[in-house]
Amino acid sequence: MKRIIIIVVLILTVIACKKQEIEPLGPTDVRICNITDKTFDNVIVNTSGGENNFGTITSGAYSSYYRYEKSYPNIDISLTIDGVEYKTPKADFTYQNYIGQAKCTYSVSVLDDLTHTLDTKLVYDAPL
Repeated sequence: MKRIIIIVVLILTVIACKKQEIEPLGPTDVRICNITDKTFDNVIVNTSGGENNFGTITSGAYSSYYRYEKSYPNIDISLTIDGVEYKTPKADFTYQNYIGQAKCTYSVSVLDDLTHTLDTKLVYDAPL
């Protein structure tokens, strides 16, 4: 009888234990802040959880939030300034940790005018 009770308890324990994610991948709400003295046109953001066109962002302004399935600290941003295309260095999402359920802002500046490279700084605004 003891053996049957032990087996039943073990089976119930195994069935009841369900592996769950420690933290969900997302969604993540992302917005862009233009911290330059130039106007950004055709701002395209790819977070590996989707791609959105943020449109035009004037100097010192913030875009609206866009919801992504998931996002990472380093993302791909391309935009045009005075008809010239600028980009962030290509992000490798392989070993990055995802942001999770949060609202965040990427402050974007020009890193190098000669190579048309952008720099970003991630700021966590609030949890979702």
